[in-house]
Amino acid sequence: MIVEMRLPGCQPTSPDPPHEDSMVLFRLRPISSPVHQFRLIAALLVFLAPVAAQSPSDSFRFVILGDRTGESQPGVYEHALKAAAEENPAFIMTVGDTIEGPHDQTAESEWQDMVRVLSPYRRFPLYLAAGNHDIWSELSEQLFQKYAGHAPHYSFDYKHAHFTVLDNSRSEQFSAEEIAFLEKDLQTHAAQPVKFVVSHRPSWLMDVVLRDSHFPVHELAKKYGVRYVIAGHIHAMLCFDLEGVTYVSMVSSGGHLRASRRYEDGWFFGYSLVEIAGNEVRFQIKELASPHGQGRVSRLDKWGAAGAIPRRTAAGAR
Repeated sequence: MIVEMRLPGCQPTSPDPPHEDSMVLFRLRPISSPVHQFRLIAALLVFLAPVAAQSPSDSFRFVILGDRTGESQPGVYEHALKAAAEENPAFIMTVGDTIEGPHDQTAESEWQDMVRVLSPYRRFPLYLAAGNHDIWSELSEQLFQKYAGHAPHYSFDYKHAHFTVLDNSRSEQFSAEEIAFLEKDLQTHAAQPVKFVVSHRPSWLMDVVLRDSHFPVHELAKKYGVRYVIAGHIHAMLCFDLEGVTYVSMVSSGGHLRASRRYEDGWFFGYSLVEIAGNEVRFQIKELASPHGQGRVSRLDKWGAAGAIPRRTAAGAR
């Protein structure tokens, strides 16, 4: 038995005629013993299993942008959009506050301005969450639906991942209607192995800080295997873990920076690049480069409830 391992898209290094668009990685000498053949096949299956589990068809990347408005800072959102596009994501999500509002008389002109800002990036599907600067009245809700192309709450699948986007634009807490929508949506898409819940306000914040797991969003997240719950509104990078569910407050992508304005405290302009390979999810928190930042990149687990987690300064220290 002769065994050849080939990778697509490479040129052959063997003198033998290769298969089209392939390369011989190695060739084994003939093995006559059935026992040795069985062991070899078993070893190859073990070797190839991780490759099959993370095939290109299961891998993709997307970008999450923070708030654009809330005292929008000139040029920051345009910088964030350009940087996001350079990541070549499958799509872009936001956590709300796309326009400044809150005046019915100027709302449509603000959305028309956003159409012009987004025009160079139309090749990327854009999924907007509804923020308190986006919806404050019946007319503003109609305009959001007109320009976003969907209702204030909705969901979608991308490959094996499911995304539920909730609307808490006009309330500090999730309404009973939103909780009912979330439960029905997660039940319908229970088979999707990777799940995200996105909203504008972090209505879960106080419960998570107090380590109280008895609130509806968390109970549903646990029941249906939601991995990440993500929001904006605060304009600060914070991260919490509660019973295996990761709660994320996104950095600003244009809204003003509050409090200390220090990177270490989570106050900076940036976005998140999320890479999914099989069931593995990897976040990169990316600060904008000059003139709106220093271009620092960090992992999600480097952030906590009070900003960046300090590095260990001595053995055993936290």
